[in-house]
Parts: sequence; C-alpha cells; structure tokens
Amino acid sequence: MTRSIKDYLIIAMKGMGMGAADVVPGVSGGTIAFITGIYEELIESIKSVDLNAIKLLLGFKFKDFWKAVNGNFLLSIVVGIAISFVSLAKLIKYLLEQHPILIWSFFFGLIVASAIVIARKITEWKLRSIIAMIVGIGIAYMVTVVTPAETTNAYWFLFLSGALAICAMILPGISGAFILLLLGKYEFVLSALSNFKLDVIAVVGIGAAAGLLSFSNLLSWLLRKYHNMTIALLSGFMIGSLNKVWPWKETLSTFVDRHGVEKALVQANILPQTFETISGQGANLAFAIILAIMGFGLIIIMDKFSPESES
Repeated sequence: MTRSIKDYLIIAMKGMGMGAADVVPGVSGGTIAFITGIYEELIESIKSVDLNAIKLLLGFKFKDFWKAVNGNFLLSIVVGIAISFVSLAKLIKYLLEQHPILIWSFFFGLIVASAIVIARKITEWKLRSIIAMIVGIGIAYMVTVVTPAETTNAYWFLFLSGALAICAMILPGISGAFILLLLGKYEFVLSALSNFKLDVIAVVGIGAAAGLLSFSNLLSWLLRKYHNMTIALLSGFMIGSLNKVWPWKETLSTFVDRHGVEKALVQANILPQTFETISGQGANLAFAIILAIMGFGLIIIMDKFSPESES
C-alpha cells in the first residue's frame, strides 16, 4: 500500500485520538483505532515485530526491517500517541478533578456510540457471538468494580503495570489507564508524564512494549479465526465498561494515599437527583446530556467517514 505524507499525517491524528482516550481511566485507545478503521492493521503491524524482523534489524537490513514491520504506519501512530500523552496529560487530569461529571458524560456518550459502531461490524449473529458479547460485558463489568490497590513503585512493578495496561489499551472498551488505576499506578504514571520523569517513563514503556508484542499475536489470531466472536467480545467489553464512566457517583468509602490525600476507594452509581440530594452539589444534568450527545455524535461522524465505512 502506497501512502502519501498526508495519509501519514491523518494516521498520526488518529494516534493522537488514541492517546487522548488512553489518558482517561475508562476509555480505550483501541476504541478510537477501531472506529477510525486502523485497528486490524495496527494489530497486524505490531504482530509483525517478530524474530524474523529482529534478525533483519540485527543484520543491519534496516530498509527490509522497516518494510516488514510497516514502520511508517507504526511510527505515525506512536508519534500521535506521544503528542497526546505529553500535551493532554495535565489537561485531562485537571478536567477529571474539576469537572468530573461533564467529562464523564462526554465519554459515556462516546462509549455508547462506539459499542454500537463496533457491534455493527459483526457480519453474522449466531448464538456463540451473543454468548461472547455477554461474556465481554461480564468481564468488563467485573473489572470496573474491583477496588483500586495501593502498590509499590518498584521498577519491576512499573514494568508489570505497563505490560498489563498496554494489553488493555489495545482492547476496545477496556482502558489501559483504568488498569493502571486498579494497580494503583495511574496518578503516579500521569505525574511522571507531566513532569518528564524519564526513568519511570522508560520502565513503563519497556513493559508496555513487551506486553504489546506478546498480546498482539493472540489478538491477531482471534480476529482471523473467530472474527465475529472476537468483535462481539470487544463490543461487550465496551458495554460493560459503561459502569465505570457513569457520571454521577456516591463515594461509599475512601482511603488516604501515601501523600496524605484522601481519595475515593469504593463508589456506587446513582441518579442525578440522588447525587444532588447526597452531595448538595448541582448535577449539571443539562450540560451533561449535551456533552453525552456530543460524544455520541463525534463517534457516529468518525465512523461515517472512516475508511471501512467508505469501502
């Protein structure tokens, strides 16, 4: 496939969308890759970084290596994701702290639309596809109700966190950022990105690379052999993850982190009216609905103009 510089700029922009989504706990960059029509190429490209490719690299056959791994495509994606991570980390952190209802409403609408878009890609509905979707919903829901942990900042655990987060990051519906949250490493890694702590970034990045290369092979095989079931499972992941991004929550218990800051430990979803009664704060219902509709509409528009929709 011959691509122009413009094509790669567009791919980089899609990478920026993936990066922006991955910064938020509960939203997956894999979702953006899927609806923008680059998901399966991304998985196949990552999978192509195998022993044969490494041999080409070690043999100083750089041109052959670059072609074998679809280098221009992967570089465009990585550059886009990196730009988002560096530029949006502080903004997303601010919005989550200062305007949680509004940002969660936007992503709620985004995920609802994404689940619909992905489910439409199932070419034939059979019992096994329905079961796969139900299983996906169940797994994602259980992940969202697990209590976040307070864990070590040792390099080995940062490596493991990066590996697990990246596996979730390329799955539509399961957020790599949320996995980091469960492992007690979300704010730590976000702070490292904001403050350019290179040692933390490097260790998490190496762990992510290791996890990505191993997991992409499994996902590629599933998409080839059991396409409809895999798509149904991924769609189920997205539906189940909606439990995490519901905007109005009641904090049932809190904990004090190692910095002495009190944070929510266990939360329950509640209705906007109940939120107003319990918290004494406004539910921002009108703005929340508008932002949810905007998120929903953004995904529908992206899908309408994606390469897969046009083909």
